[in-house]
Amino acid sequence: MNKRIPESELLLTPHGRVYHLNLLPEMVADTVIVVGDPDRVPKISCYFDKIEHQVYSRELVTHTGTIGGNRLTVMSSGMGTDNVEILMTELDALVNVDLKTRKVKESLRSLRIIRIGTSGCLQAEIPLDAHLVSTSALGLDTLMSFYQWEGDFEANAFTTHVKNELGLTFQPYFAHASNALLDLFKEDFHQGVTITAPGFYAPQGRQVRLKPKVDNLVDKLACMETPFGHFTNLEMETSGYYAMAKLLGHEIVSLNALIANRARQEFSENHEAAVNSLILKALGILTA
Repeated sequence: MNKRIPESELLLTPHGRVYHLNLLPEMVADTVIVVGDPDRVPKISCYFDKIEHQVYSRELVTHTGTIGGNRLTVMSSGMGTDNVEILMTELDALVNVDLKTRKVKESLRSLRIIRIGTSGCLQAEIPLDAHLVSTSALGLDTLMSFYQWEGDFEANAFTTHVKNELGLTFQPYFAHASNALLDLFKEDFHQGVTITAPGFYAPQGRQVRLKPKVDNLVDKLACMETPFGHFTNLEMETSGYYAMAKLLGHEIVSLNALIANRARQEFSENHEAAVNSLILKALGILTA
């Protein structure tokens, strides 16, 4: 039975917008570009021919407009899979829940979602500022522990290995990109398996004053052979996007500008140029 979703479970503003994103359904295009940094939204929408909507809500910034005959939405999530969960849940509600009746629609809509972000590279041979598309992602966060997530046997066996190898108290998870979107970004991109960490410092093996619990985390991860290839990069959102998209029925892919090389301990001298180059490349493919 299609039950009504209570006010306490799906929050709306007094104007009938989803609570955190502050959006109405007509403000969202079928193709959505997601970024972490709110300041990156206008760096993408500046290439739009026309901007229809500009909405600012905390770190969640949304611009919707057109390039040629292509309607696009670009929105920011902020950092981390906790923010990704909010964005993906409310974005899905905008297209698949009737906000007036508070019931799930009979005909569900599948969005194309493209993440454009930055990450650190784990493999010494991949050049700094290269562009990489994530075929799969390992979540070193606990988000999927709160959902009915079921990985396949091979992935579950490997995540158990990771749990034991790193001495974690929770089960990591593996999620995959959309094959249809991967096909769009197969030219002029490195491909690899991404690790999503629940923080920037100790969860990614960095030490400032506090010593990480896991010694040599980056080296251990870089050397691991997964069922899907070696780990190539480390960041904070991709696994959350891939898992939520899988559960909700949306197509998704994550594109990364590799602005640091952890193996060589190098950082990009012009990371903004690497990101802008990735933006232009992605927009060219999406609007071709």
